[in-house]
Amino acid sequence: MNKKFSIIVAFDSQYGIGKNGKLPWALPADLKHFKEITTTVVNSAKKNAVIMGRKTWESLPEKFRPLPGRVNLVLSKEGKLSLPSGVLVSQNLEDALKQLSGPEIENVFVIGGAQIFAIALEHPLCHRLFVTHVQGEYGCDVFFPPISRQFFPISASEKLQEEGISYQFSDYFRY
Repeated sequence: MNKKFSIIVAFDSQYGIGKNGKLPWALPADLKHFKEITTTVVNSAKKNAVIMGRKTWESLPEKFRPLPGRVNLVLSKEGKLSLPSGVLVSQNLEDALKQLSGPEIENVFVIGGAQIFAIALEHPLCHRLFVTHVQGEYGCDVFFPPISRQFFPISASEKLQEEGISYQFSDYFRY
């Protein structure tokens, strides 16, 4: 049986998540927050997994591919995708969740991009959203879908500021 999974995302006030294939802001504390959430496990014998689309994979700086300390799975319909050893590939979210349903995986996180987020947000096993709300507009060309009323905020950090940018971490649960 497939596990429940979470989405982790940062978006601006217009739900923008990317611009020209990159993050439109530089927030080291957000990247640290992302790493903490996606690597922390209760059982040290297990690992977390991250699911991402091919474009998200390609947007990661090469020195961070694959994302260390996590099982990386790339969703792609391309048949001839050249990935490092140990990086899993799947053609769709359902198959990806099956691949990651083993006992060695503690948590599964969908980390982007827009097409994957849209599918994941509608999936019945998506139970939690970790959102970094970045204040302002950044001229993004890729967007997160609107969050449905099925998800409700359960916690929010105080407003933070870094590099002249205000942001806040929020958690949402599906009810």
